[in-house]
Amino acid sequence: MIDLRLLREDPDRVRASQRARGEDVGIVDALLTADERRRSSSVRFDELRAEQKALGKLIPKASGDEKAELLKKAGELSVAVKAADAEQDVAAEETQRLLLQLGNLVHPEVPVGGEDDFAVLETVGTPRDFEAEGFAPKDHLELGELLGAIDTERGAKVSGSRFYYLTGIGALLEFALVNAAMAQATAAGFTPMLTPALVKPKAMEGTGFLGQAAEDVYHLDKDDLFLVGTSEVPLAAYHMDEILEADQLPRRYAGFSSCFRREAGSYGKDTRGIFRVHQFDKVEMFVYTTPEEAEAEHQRLLEWEKQWLTSLELPFRVVDLASGDLGSSATRKFDCEAWIPTQGKYRELTSTSNTTEFQSRRLSIRMREGKRVRPLATLNGTLCAITRTIVAVLENHQQADGSVRVPEALRPFLGGREVLEPVAR
Repeated sequence: MIDLRLLREDPDRVRASQRARGEDVGIVDALLTADERRRSSSVRFDELRAEQKALGKLIPKASGDEKAELLKKAGELSVAVKAADAEQDVAAEETQRLLLQLGNLVHPEVPVGGEDDFAVLETVGTPRDFEAEGFAPKDHLELGELLGAIDTERGAKVSGSRFYYLTGIGALLEFALVNAAMAQATAAGFTPMLTPALVKPKAMEGTGFLGQAAEDVYHLDKDDLFLVGTSEVPLAAYHMDEILEADQLPRRYAGFSSCFRREAGSYGKDTRGIFRVHQFDKVEMFVYTTPEEAEAEHQRLLEWEKQWLTSLELPFRVVDLASGDLGSSATRKFDCEAWIPTQGKYRELTSTSNTTEFQSRRLSIRMREGKRVRPLATLNGTLCAITRTIVAVLENHQQADGSVRVPEALRPFLGGREVLEPVAR
């Protein structure tokens, strides 16, 4: 959540951010009103308590009618104090409720608009010309079936649509991608982490996933736990309610977890294959740093993602997402989109978001500099979303006979294999 002082001092900036996101601007004025009520009720409560304490010191010294009058006054004050305390609590709860609905402030350099209004910052590599090579590319599912790597029919039989099995070389390819991604992350100074797939509501809400993204989240009612859609959630909550020393920042973690998403609103989209599924594994980078260093760290995360996609020899582009396409916690978000030959377009493979102090305020994570304690900044970046990466690797490195060339960077993690060969059917 944002700093209430910033809201009071520059409400027009917050209104502009809400407008850019396509969100309710009226919430800003409602929040200002609730905050004023909270502060005035707090002042009123403090004044009444001070009067009550002062009166309490006079009563033992009084006698007769004076004491009776003071006791009567004390009773009236007690009722007023309780009412003021209740009013203070109600106002504070309303302020917090509204504050949690407000998105992070959009970075001034973010393009304004919706899903299609992103800005292309860079294009890396050139898509293959399959026509010039003399054959039509197969899509990842056809390749996966030829290789004995992907089985969506049995996935649907066992679990329903958008589920799958990775079999044989498909399973080995996942392990290779995970190990290669973790090797790059640890070489860059990240601490590898295996994170919980189930989290409490505070962790999910604190990272901003119970607002606009709530419909995409799986909830276990009986246990009041949520299945994570990304290890960003348990990584962000790892230091919940803690104070970190500033001289120990940045702290960089690389989390591996299974991820679960309802894919609400995606009916009819990417129904073939494993590009958009309900369950997948992912390697996620997460950083705690100072607010002053957050933008530079955001660029570093982007460079690590570019390094990863380059190592897989994938053509890709970097886009700066538009304001209306940002999650509530991000002030700015870059996506790396790989070229998918059979779709004839670039599709998101990795993303990185700067959430500034938004998550740390909600999760009560602070940093200490000498005697000063204040919120820190958090950032996240997908290094490898496994299923989508498999899609890109299979389609971009396929050969005319249905085999797939293994990028050099992956070969040490696949037992030295240079080519994935079709299996006998």
